[in-house]
Amino acid sequence: MDERMMENNKVTVAGEVVSQFRFSHGVFGEGFYIFDLVVTRLSGTVDTLPVMVSDRLVDVTQDCRGCLVEVVGQLRTYNQNDGEKRRLKLNIFAFELYLVEGTIDPKESNEICLNGYICKEPINRKTPLGRDVTDLLLAVNRPYGKSDYIPCLAWGRNAVYAAGLSVGNRISVLGRVQSRGYTKKLSDTEIEERVAYEVSVHTLEVAG
Repeated sequence: MDERMMENNKVTVAGEVVSQFRFSHGVFGEGFYIFDLVVTRLSGTVDTLPVMVSDRLVDVTQDCRGCLVEVVGQLRTYNQNDGEKRRLKLNIFAFELYLVEGTIDPKESNEICLNGYICKEPINRKTPLGRDVTDLLLAVNRPYGKSDYIPCLAWGRNAVYAAGLSVGNRISVLGRVQSRGYTKKLSDTEIEERVAYEVSVHTLEVAG
C-alpha cells in the first residue's frame, strides 16, 4: 500500500463481521463488495460500519460472519439518488484486511486521521444536557481530482474552537468513525429509520 494514498485520510477499525458480502459494483473485472463490521466503544456501545472490499483482497464467496478482522483503509463518500434527492453515503474502503486472533481492545479498535478543508459553515449547538457540539463538513482530497465530504462532530472545548473556524480553513482531526440511528419523516403518514455515519473528533488543529 502506498502511504501517500493515506496521508489525508487513514482509518483503522477492528471488530466482528456480522453480514455476508453484498455486491456493490465492478470495475474492469474487479468486483467490490460491502459487509457490515461491528466495532465496540469503550462504553460498550457498538457502531455498525459498512466496509467495501475488493474480491481480489478476500474470498467473497465465504461466509465470514463471526470472524474478527482488522481493516486499514479510507473513509469515502459518494452520492446516491434517493427519489428526487441525492443522499451522501459513506463507507470504509479497505486497502488491507487481517484476521484477528484473540480479543480486540476497544481503546485501539477505531481510529481515523483526516486532513482537509472546511467546506460548509460550522454549526454550533448544545445537547439537551448543555454540552457544546459543532457540526463540520470536511472536504478531503484523494488522487485523480476526487474528494470525499466527511461529516464530523466536535465536542466540548473542541466544539467551541471549531465554531470560530471558517469555510476554507484547512484542519487536521483525529477521532473515530461512528454510526447513529435516526428517524426521517417522509410524509405526514410515513417515516423511515435511517443510519448516519460521521467522525467523532477527539483532537483538532488548524493545519495552516
